[in-house]
Amino acid sequence: MPKDSSIKHVLIIGSGPIVIGQACEFDYSGSQAARSLREEGITVTLINSNPATIMTDPVTADNVYLLPLEKKSIKKILTEHPDIDAVLPTMGGQTALNLAIECEKAGIWKNFGVRMIGVDIDAIDTAENREKFKALMEKIGVGVCKGDTATSFLQGKEIAQEIGFPLIIRASYTLGGAGGAFVEKAEDFEKYLSAGLQASPVHEVLIEQSILGWKEYELEVMRDNIGNMIVICSIENFDPMGVHTGDSITVAPAMTLPDTVYQRMRNYAITMMNSIGNFAGGCNVQFSVSPDNETIIGIEINPRVSRSSALASKATGYPIAKVAAKLAIGYNLDELPNSITGTTSAYFEPAIDYVIVKIPRWNFDKFKGADRRLGLSMKAVGEVMGIGRNFQEALQKACQSLEIKRNGLGADGKELTDQAQILYSLANPSWNRLFHVYDAFKLGISFRTIHDLTKIDKWFLKQIEELIHFEAELGKYKIDTVPREVMDKAKKMGYADRQIAHLLDCLESEVFNKRYKEMGIKRVYKLVDTCAAEFEAKTPYYYSSFGEENESVRTDKKKVVVLGSGPNRVGQGIEFDYSCVHGVLAAKECGYETIMINCNPETVSTDFDIADKLYFEPVFWEHIYEIILHENPEGVIVQLGGQTALKLAEKLEKYGIKIIGTSFEALDLAEDRGLFSTLLKDLNVPYPEFGTIHNTDEALELCKTIGFPLLVRPSYVLGGQGMKIVINEKELEEHVVNVLRDIPNNEILLDHFLEGAIEAEADAICDGENVYIIGIMQHIEPAGIHSGDSYAVLPPYNLGDLVIRQIETYTQKIALALKTVGLINIQFAIKNDKVYVIEANPRASRTVPFICKAYQEPYVNYATKVMLGEKKVTDFEFKPVKKGYAIKEPVFSFHKFPNVNKELGPEMKSTGEAIYFIDDLMDDYFLKIYSERNWYLSR
Repeated sequence: MPKDSSIKHVLIIGSGPIVIGQACEFDYSGSQAARSLREEGITVTLINSNPATIMTDPVTADNVYLLPLEKKSIKKILTEHPDIDAVLPTMGGQTALNLAIECEKAGIWKNFGVRMIGVDIDAIDTAENREKFKALMEKIGVGVCKGDTATSFLQGKEIAQEIGFPLIIRASYTLGGAGGAFVEKAEDFEKYLSAGLQASPVHEVLIEQSILGWKEYELEVMRDNIGNMIVICSIENFDPMGVHTGDSITVAPAMTLPDTVYQRMRNYAITMMNSIGNFAGGCNVQFSVSPDNETIIGIEINPRVSRSSALASKATGYPIAKVAAKLAIGYNLDELPNSITGTTSAYFEPAIDYVIVKIPRWNFDKFKGADRRLGLSMKAVGEVMGIGRNFQEALQKACQSLEIKRNGLGADGKELTDQAQILYSLANPSWNRLFHVYDAFKLGISFRTIHDLTKIDKWFLKQIEELIHFEAELGKYKIDTVPREVMDKAKKMGYADRQIAHLLDCLESEVFNKRYKEMGIKRVYKLVDTCAAEFEAKTPYYYSSFGEENESVRTDKKKVVVLGSGPNRVGQGIEFDYSCVHGVLAAKECGYETIMINCNPETVSTDFDIADKLYFEPVFWEHIYEIILHENPEGVIVQLGGQTALKLAEKLEKYGIKIIGTSFEALDLAEDRGLFSTLLKDLNVPYPEFGTIHNTDEALELCKTIGFPLLVRPSYVLGGQGMKIVINEKELEEHVVNVLRDIPNNEILLDHFLEGAIEAEADAICDGENVYIIGIMQHIEPAGIHSGDSYAVLPPYNLGDLVIRQIETYTQKIALALKTVGLINIQFAIKNDKVYVIEANPRASRTVPFICKAYQEPYVNYATKVMLGEKKVTDFEFKPVKKGYAIKEPVFSFHKFPNVNKELGPEMKSTGEAIYFIDDLMDDYFLKIYSERNWYLSR
């Protein structure tokens, strides 16, 4: 059936601010869906309250509403656009679905003549309502866990008595497994039951038998209006049942699934989808399989685009959200082309001839006192994906992508050797269990013990054990004696040059010279083509490996590399991906071939049709350097990818690779807090009294001169990591010891903390000669709370002309003194009408997308053209739309860590942000947050 021509205007609902359990995978899905609908000549209106995303950018939709995701906002949009025919709620996660259902119940869609597309409300209700889901599965012959639903405390206790322990509690209609728990002992049951009933918006929980330790699989499936179905991807969880899929390492395609079991699972998935309702789009189906007798149990079905859809899209190259949007407007799978090949149909199951490993990224260090054990409730803030020709290569590349100061899985001298600690970690999974599995093998703990404690499939354990055996073989040689075949094997197993250098006791550069220059062992680049090279791919989406044929053909065009920001984490999120995408688009406009390097499967920057070439690779020196050697670009843009990209500037400089925009010297000067303060002194710009120290003795000596309270700040860190306000010598000594333990050999700055000061920040574009300030924001909270955790108001709400003038003057002085070419962010503290400079970051900041959205101007586009030397600041006609005030509202995920102190201080804790517009300062929203500004201030 061709598209429904009656649909002319579609409303897409976004997912709101990023929280743990619902991250930027929905920004990716929503952006792709919007582009897909506009290709069909359909007008797209979009609502989302998140200013940090590409989804809420004018490049994505015809009309963008940055409004709270609530019924009132939907009514406003439908009143202003009476021609909206349909709403697509499946691209914004649970948030969008819940809002769509609320509007349905309130009769809003009916009153405005809007129909829901791409979703079947009954199907959602069946999938979300644990009792209905269970009854349906029993009816169609799919196995389910023994259990029942409870809507009261008494009911819950009766069900538990019947099933017995251990058991699982799952809360209905929650996000990221919130409210779920494994209950081993009867005495813990009441506490978890109470929490589950409270977490569920309908106060309902499913209580069922525990299948802890069973294997877990997911199938990502597409279905069209007439019931055609294809499996896009099978995904196997490395971690067994008991760890939320968002917290589990996952592998695609499934590695240990016998074909007979896969075919049964596939048939079950098709039966489940057919029985749940008549909907068209992407669907995620989760199963558990007994490792003893291959019994299959249906865990859940999500008839919408999910977290796994983004992973499956990046893993296979099949654009699930794009196709799902087309199916929602009536197309069938066989009527759509495959976007990667351009010649085959979308009704074609992808075949992949490589292995994908996804590893989540956690931030427990930001949530002191958090329960670090992984369970039914998701705790990861981001994820990385590695692509390799085999499991070991993909696993090592994923570990290299994590940015946790490891060079891969092991072989870096950071192994844990305490047997008791290792055994505890194997039995109680946390963020580092994968590394401890490796450590256990290295320590000589038996295979059987490791398997009994982890329940990880033996095949995966065998793969890790093989790494240990190989390292013993490699360790017999020195760099001068290592045979070519052993070096080749190491690279094919995914080992980084740094790991090999550690094992051979030499320098990384010596390994590179030996294998690359002498032995000719170089990376080749393979296409992600959805069809295992059966058809020619039209889309240049690559991963590296070692072998014969290189599928990445270098062109003669002038080209530029944009370094991405790697995995999401607290302090560096989707706002940097926004800047990277705009950097790519601006460079394209200037006639450059654009090359994107990133390893985050959730983001728009790693969509196959954003850059001219996408290398899905770790943002890790060795991988970047070989791509640069292969592509020979004009230079590399580092200032859009946050601290991840910035940290590579020194290497680029050392290897003579041009950094486009602000020089490494200036970037380093701003990062080195001591040198930067000396620059401020020379410029006659006020700054808090400071000094630099390297140990506790120096700290205790310096504090006598500067005086308490002191702000302790390590150099070269992100999101305020390790920052703390101390008020006496005991606290100072304790904190300096902690910082040096976590970040050895780091220079630490002691600032006199300006208690009670007002904090502000400015973002600007500079071309080395001219400076244009794009926005000045005033924080609502006092100085001492990290800027990422503060409410920020644009423009300032009560800074006088004298203060504003000082901010403007100092911003210009510093931008020019640093010879900034591109973007710069400067933070200020204001006390008694005197402005002090706290820090400067000559790069895209967290606040740039917020200012772009508030003032409706593409500042990253302008800044990139300035970096490339194509434009001067004076060439742009700046016309910011200034009406009322925009407020940047931090959003936290403390609900995932109930025992964590919710106080705020110099170290950032928020996971996302929303934008809120007000006309004047008498607005109730503003008055409320202003009155609460001191609540959470701590040290």
